[in-house]
Amino acid sequence: MHASLIRRQLGGLVPPKIASPSILSAGQGADLAPLVNFYSKLPKGPAPRPTSGGLKGRFFDGKNASASPIVVTIFALFGLGYTIDYQMHLKHHKNHPH
Repeated sequence: MHASLIRRQLGGLVPPKIASPSILSAGQGADLAPLVNFYSKLPKGPAPRPTSGGLKGRFFDGKNASASPIVVTIFALFGLGYTIDYQMHLKHHKNHPH
C-alpha cells in the first residue's frame, strides 16, 4: 500500500492538531480556546456502569438473580436426550422383555 492511501484512510481516525508546541510555549491563552472548548464538553466523573441485557441481565444480574435458567437447561437437555434414546432404542424393547 502507498503511504498516501494509508494516510487518507486513517485521516478520519486521527484528530486534527488543535494545539501546537509553539502556541503552548508562547503562553497565548486565546489560541487555546478551541482546545478548552473541546475538553469542557467532555463528560466528567466516572463512567456509568454498563447494563447487561438479555437473559444475563434478566436472570443473573441485579436483584432478581437466580440459577433457574441453568436448572431448566439441564432438565431440557435430559428430557431431549431421553426422548431421543426412547425413539432410537427403548421403544423397540417395550413389548419384548429380554
